[in-house]
Amino acid sequence: MTSELTKNNINGESSIYQNPDSFEFAQRQAKSLCESNLVPISYQGQKGLPNCLVALEMSKRMNLSPLTVMQNLNIIHGTPSWSAQFISSQILGCGRFENFDYLVKGEGETLEVQCVAKRIEDQKIVKGTTVSMKMARLEGWTRNSKYTSMPELMLRNRAATFFGRQFIPDLLLGVQTSEEVVDIQPLNVTPEIEKESLDDHGM
Repeated sequence: MTSELTKNNINGESSIYQNPDSFEFAQRQAKSLCESNLVPISYQGQKGLPNCLVALEMSKRMNLSPLTVMQNLNIIHGTPSWSAQFISSQILGCGRFENFDYLVKGEGETLEVQCVAKRIEDQKIVKGTTVSMKMARLEGWTRNSKYTSMPELMLRNRAATFFGRQFIPDLLLGVQTSEEVVDIQPLNVTPEIEKESLDDHGM
């Protein structure tokens, strides 16, 4: 039984919704997590309980610690989204690539970044989509002021996201990055639960 459960977790087939016992156990886990001050604020308290259940489901499918998911899964306008740093860590830690690197060319308006790596399975050099400041302006990403203050970092994050979408989509479960969610809904990005907490304190 234990080996079969482990196999299901590794293959991403296990789910807290598989049967009533699994869901009941997940609810107890979620209650324990939402009562902790060590989890991100979007997961705290009774209002954070549903988010904890989402994180537990994703952690099972990805064979990751629930806390790892919580620390990297942001809830923006009710939409779960990965941090760009998490996608980079998945690329580096998945064991499918070696010599992963960012190719940076140009500067200012000609700045562009592309991710490249050697795929271990077939020793092929694989390259992600090139991301540039021109693309950023055309797509409206530059509404974010960080494209002015730290353009290379922002393009690196985007390049890693494209690489992840192309070469490890199974590890990301189709979840967008925080940057992508904000681009689609360019509103206040303060997580809803955190915003309510700040309002309660008169901030």
